[in-house]
Amino acid sequence: MTEQSESYFDRLVDESALREFLAEELGDVDSFHVERHGEGHSNETLFVEWGARDLVIRRPPPGETAETAHDVLREYRVVDALQDTEVPVPTTVAACDDHSIIGSDFYVMDRAEGDVLREDEPERFADPAQRERVGEELVDTLASIHEVDYEAVGLGDLGHPPGYTERQVDRWGKQLDWAFERTADEREVPKLDRVRTWLEANCPDEHPHTLVHGDYKLDNVMYGPGTPPDLVAVFDWEMSTLGDPRADLGWMLSYWRDPKDPAPEVPELVTRFMEREGYPTRRELVDRWEEQTGFEFEHERFYRALAVYKLAGLGEMFYRRYLEGNSDDPMYPKMEERVPALADRAVRIIDGDEPL
Repeated sequence: MTEQSESYFDRLVDESALREFLAEELGDVDSFHVERHGEGHSNETLFVEWGARDLVIRRPPPGETAETAHDVLREYRVVDALQDTEVPVPTTVAACDDHSIIGSDFYVMDRAEGDVLREDEPERFADPAQRERVGEELVDTLASIHEVDYEAVGLGDLGHPPGYTERQVDRWGKQLDWAFERTADEREVPKLDRVRTWLEANCPDEHPHTLVHGDYKLDNVMYGPGTPPDLVAVFDWEMSTLGDPRADLGWMLSYWRDPKDPAPEVPELVTRFMEREGYPTRRELVDRWEEQTGFEFEHERFYRALAVYKLAGLGEMFYRRYLEGNSDDPMYPKMEERVPALADRAVRIIDGDEPL
């Protein structure tokens, strides 16, 4: 670990205070070890060895964050409510809003076992039949989220479904405005203003009302260690609420690759192995989701453009955090160029130059 990484890790966790908290919750143990999981780019994830038990801690990044971003206690509430549903989630352990322990809200869950598909597919999935099932499990699980009876599991007050999509456009515009307060000194992204105007003018008036994940994509789920592919856990619920399921679908599709696609705008976030033989196309994923849920993916250009707009918003917030010294993520400085490329993609979708 470099000196800079050690300094950043020290900002994430007070190991002595964390050990005391876990001992009160779970009973003391002889062995205790904490390490940072470096794959995520939003909330921070810490792996904890607590005796023979493997735990995961989720906390926000250090430093100032945009309003409503990084709400890990909301994430805990949703994961805890879904424990006995058809949606696969890790087992929750505890949540804490006492900032004297590690400097922020955080929650603890058991660590799930399996593979998160980021850079490549596991060898056991490297044939057309298994690849097809990877995509089917992904979209079937999304459908199961949208089929949750949110009132029955105690999430009826999680959000206000009417007007969700309009609020998404407004919210991500505000996230961008927050980021631009600092990043505009380095460079501007005028095409995002055009995208915002188009989204505001083309926002659907009505939509289904369901639980939505808010960040559903291939590398936010885990597949179990065997075959055929079995999706065993859905992670990263920090942006979940009650709203429009088609926004979830559009977000998932923004990360999914078809063989005909140009190179990704943010290669650090988008892998290309699903271009291989056997993986479903975006169109096939949409068809299966429509069949499973009974909903139609109407206004598809809007939802796909909204997804890319949100990606740009995330990227710009990452860039601000880099400029302010609040992250050591090597991807963040690349957002200087990546966000304008995402703006170009959103315009292509709006203009019909990037069909589904």
